[in-house]
Order: sequence, then structure tokens, then C-alpha cells
Amino acid sequence: MSFQAYLDNIEAKTGLTPRQFIELAHERGLDAPGTKAGDILTWLNDDYDLGRGHGMALVHVITKGPQIGSKHVGTDGTHSDESETLWLDGVATKPS
Repeated sequence: MSFQAYLDNIEAKTGLTPRQFIELAHERGLDAPGTKAGDILTWLNDDYDLGRGHGMALVHVITKGPQIGSKHVGTDGTHSDESETLWLDGVATKPS
């Protein structure tokens, strides 16, 4: 599954966009330097029933922003993403 597909699936499951999760994490102080991934994962699992894979996708955007490495961009593999920049504002507003 591509990185963007993880984020899109999270939105489908929770009704919240990745950007909304970033805002919620900020309100809880979970975007502060030094925050452990485990703390974010616990919150996401307890409040939204998200597992580790989906949680780690959100950990990335909460702590590092929308940029991802180019390793899988434009490849034919299952982890292929279209861009090095993830779309955080929801499936309905994603440019085609």
C-alpha cells in the first residue's frame, strides 16, 4: 500500500483528514520535539482504533510533515506513490 493510500484509508475509517490529525496532535502537544512515536501511536489506537501501520503514517506527517523520500515515487511496486509530497487535506479535495 502506498503512503498516500494509508492516509486516505485513515480518512475513510475516521472521517478526519491527515491535516486534522496534525492539528489534534498539536493541541495535545504530541508534535513537540522529542515526542516518542509510541506516545502518538497510543493516542491514535486508544481514540481512533488505528493500528501500527496506519498510526506510523500519521506519526510521519505529524513529526516530519508531508515530504517523503523518492524511493518508491513513480515505481510499479505496491508501495508506489505519485509524488514526494503527500496530500493532507482529504480525498475530496485532492487534485487529480
